[in-house]
Amino acid sequence: MTLDTPIIRGSTEITEVTLRKPVSGELRGVSLTDLLQMDVLALRKVLPRITTPTLTDHDIGLMDPADLVQMATEVAGFLLPKSAKVDASLAA
Repeated sequence: MTLDTPIIRGSTEITEVTLRKPVSGELRGVSLTDLLQMDVLALRKVLPRITTPTLTDHDIGLMDPADLVQMATEVAGFLLPKSAKVDASLAA
């Protein structure tokens, strides 16, 4: 995904971040309900585990809220079963 506002890390500017679907072990210590509700603290634990380039907790704390919501939406989508995604696309 392309960030609305780049993340500045030293002399590096991060403009794009790839999220991959987490495996169960990468969700340790986080409530799935919190992730589905886009809880910022839960996202700050999980996003460093599933982003390329790897975002740090500090990066996420400074992130534009619009970018965080976009990532949170993608993470929540990873947690839904295929049937729920099909139902949602039919309703649209």
